[in-house]
Amino acid sequence: MAAKVLVVGSGGREHALAWKLAQSPQVSAVYVAPGNAGTSAIAQNVSLDVTEMRKLANFAEQNDINLTVIGPDDPLAYGIVDMFRARGLRIFGPTRASAYLESSKAFAKQLMHEQDIPTAPYRVFRDYAAASAYIRECTLPLVIKASGLAGGKGVYPCPTLAEAEQALTDIMVRHIHGQAGGKVIVESFLSGQELSVHAICDGVNAALFPPAQDHKPIFDGNRGPNTGGMGAIAPVPDVSPELMRNVQRLVIVPVLDVMRRRETPFVGCLYPGLMRENGSTFKVLEFNVRFGDPEAQAYMRLLQSDLYELLAAAADGALGSQQLAWQSGFAVSIALVSAGYPGSAIATGIPISGVAEAERLSDVVIFHGGTVLTDKLRTNGGRVLHVTATGATLEEALERGYRAVRLISFEGMHYRTDIGAQALARMR
Repeated sequence: MAAKVLVVGSGGREHALAWKLAQSPQVSAVYVAPGNAGTSAIAQNVSLDVTEMRKLANFAEQNDINLTVIGPDDPLAYGIVDMFRARGLRIFGPTRASAYLESSKAFAKQLMHEQDIPTAPYRVFRDYAAASAYIRECTLPLVIKASGLAGGKGVYPCPTLAEAEQALTDIMVRHIHGQAGGKVIVESFLSGQELSVHAICDGVNAALFPPAQDHKPIFDGNRGPNTGGMGAIAPVPDVSPELMRNVQRLVIVPVLDVMRRRETPFVGCLYPGLMRENGSTFKVLEFNVRFGDPEAQAYMRLLQSDLYELLAAAADGALGSQQLAWQSGFAVSIALVSAGYPGSAIATGIPISGVAEAERLSDVVIFHGGTVLTDKLRTNGGRVLHVTATGATLEEALERGYRAVRLISFEGMHYRTDIGAQALARMR
């Protein structure tokens, strides 16, 4: 019997996951809660917020949902997987205890220290005065992090003491990230190239995706405040097979082993963010416990394997030694964001034009993030659209992606013009 799937979330990542799940011959219907204007074209949107966990479980039960896939981190941290499992509902994602790898950076750093997983030297603080005194003794630059979930915006690279002091004030005194800033991590700054690695896990086994690269700062040249992600490329052309083997051996396997020993086996997408120092050496910056956004948008354009089969097997603890199939070439994702992003003063309801024209280009797919369809397509959030393109080479994929971007417009639209530029430069 064909399966029904529920995707929880409203952004570009969820649109991409729903788009790929809908391609499975095993899937008869895809629902997205709450979804956006883009998901409504390929699935049925459900008017439930991601944190309405009991209502989401009721919907899955009443509509005979065969698999629920969680996109964002908040419901995972709140225990949606535990609730679904307690009701006998199949769901892809980690339990609340396993999701602590992302919801508490302090927990993740302690686990890395105990398991000898390579990471930057650090200290954890609950007290502002103690943290402030400590940073004055440190060698600059530093990185200040809110320990809890902050929508990808709680990490502050600080080249100067003044910036480190301001970061501590913002997190611990002004509480701009709320309870996420109850603890802060002060760690040494790492230089190199950031990489994203995704591993689909069933508690024992893991299937690794090729490496991707996110571009978090709002402006070209990696300037300005961090965002949820301004664009991604996949795969990263100069990452060696040796580095990926080291990630499997030194990071993924130890995490799965220790979580299993703690009787909180990790089932879901384990996504360590890495800093590659040189060649095949790296350190782990942080752990995420769900698909990256915008990495998922690039990955779904390249994945040839049946996503439903993959995620259902992981949820059932039956991943085994499954080998994933990938399209050759490269994929890029470019975020088009509203004026004011990543701040809170973001205007919505602004008309968007050019999407249909852009989607008519060869090898271009546009995933919606913050959109709503009223009398016309309008903005409804910070990251509005994710323009994706594929190509035989990274240069070709980028050229196609930016050609599509130039056809789209809305008042205040901003995007980075240098997605993938560093990777291209390293290839030359």
